[in-house]
Amino acid sequence: MPNLTFSAREVADPASASSQCAVIPLFSDKKSLPAEARAFDRAGDGAIKAALALGDFSARKGQTLFLPGAGGARRMLLVGCGQAKKFDRAAMRGFCADLYGALKKTTAGNAMLHLGALGLGKKEACWFLAYLARHLTTADYRYRETLSEPKPALKLTRFTVNPGGKVPVRAAGKALKEGRLTGLGINDARELANLPGNICTPTYLASAARKLSRRFDAISVSVLEEKKMRELGMGSLLSVSAGSRQPAKLIVMHYRGGRPGADPHVLVGKGITFDTGGISLKPGAKMDEMKFDMAGAASVFGTLRAVAEMNLPINVVGIVAAAENMPGGGATKPGDVVRSMAGKTIEVLNTDAEGRLVLCDALTYAQRFKPATVIDVATLTGACVVALGSHATGLFANDDDLAEQLLQAGTDSHDRAWRMPLWSDYQKSLDSNFADMANIGGPGGGSITAACFLARFCEEYRWAHLDIAGSAWNSAPKGATGRPVALLTRYLQSQAGDA
Repeated sequence: MPNLTFSAREVADPASASSQCAVIPLFSDKKSLPAEARAFDRAGDGAIKAALALGDFSARKGQTLFLPGAGGARRMLLVGCGQAKKFDRAAMRGFCADLYGALKKTTAGNAMLHLGALGLGKKEACWFLAYLARHLTTADYRYRETLSEPKPALKLTRFTVNPGGKVPVRAAGKALKEGRLTGLGINDARELANLPGNICTPTYLASAARKLSRRFDAISVSVLEEKKMRELGMGSLLSVSAGSRQPAKLIVMHYRGGRPGADPHVLVGKGITFDTGGISLKPGAKMDEMKFDMAGAASVFGTLRAVAEMNLPINVVGIVAAAENMPGGGATKPGDVVRSMAGKTIEVLNTDAEGRLVLCDALTYAQRFKPATVIDVATLTGACVVALGSHATGLFANDDDLAEQLLQAGTDSHDRAWRMPLWSDYQKSLDSNFADMANIGGPGGGSITAACFLARFCEEYRWAHLDIAGSAWNSAPKGATGRPVALLTRYLQSQAGDA
């Protein structure tokens, strides 16, 4: 995992600061160099102005140029930012990507960004620094577990920011720290989701939870085995693991950072460690990607790590409903009727609609914690991919305020969601002649009817459902994204009063 660390340090004379790489942002429409660039230009005998005059570097967006060292810097890296008036958050994200691409080409072990050259106000500077630390941390993630020779990562181990008087050093350091910790949570989620299904089983996830609790004193873990789930009446969840040799697990992780007795925020993750579709077998093409069907569970792990690392003054419960969906002699069949923990019966018309079957019992179990809010995260429906593609997570909620808070957290973190309808009109499509409900609706609005199914088990508390089927992983290049860890972490920061 990345070992890149971040810090902030005010430097009166930028050119005097010792670093292996001085990062100097420049705008294309500025007639004169910013003070930071002027200092390096003087120390480097006019190297920056010469590069501009020769046309080797015009500071257009996406352009980078390495120059020989000047002053205390062994090398200079000029990063083009385009027009100053257009340097919005989208341009800032582009800057971060350009910077990483350039740093990847160098052997520098440390670098210093001279932030003052960007001329940002405190609020935007802190947002930029948090995103920068997060991006450099996540961009440097490399999957290693089953590779003999992992792909090379950055040589860089230390990244320092000189705020340049634009933002207090303490605020800059805090933003960098939070960005890095969010990035580490994202990377944890990616690592779990990227693991193959023969390694990352429900039992493996239970072990990962115990490992997390050993690392953080504020986290405790309990694991419900199938016998206990059976006693609790979790027939819906157990119907999914019935065809597998891998026993299901209900993993409960408590983070106690708030005052004792304060109502917790509950995160519920779908943890289908491999989904064949069961008897309703999936097509063979891309079935390997069904190892990612536990990405919702992975995001709960990643979020809890970020929350614990930040020591947020809030109580959080993470529930992971972990199972493997396989066809076998004991597997649930289409047409079977199962009874959920809530006492409601479900006709299983399609065994590939299994995520909602494990989630409904987990959501019922969540009620015992008297939650402030409950948010479930699941790679639930292909219909959500059709509706929103990979850019937005589908958001459903039974509470408008909760929905707005999550949407805002997604915007703030650039881990965006889009609210979908949860109208009662869609509920009738779940009608069944043989049970209280069916587990699928008609051919239209599949992501909505799936959410409507879950809503029947969440009537006692404020609840939101995040369908991450499109946002949880990429097919080319193949790999988990770690979403929506950034959204959830930002939401919990806001709930902890750390906005």
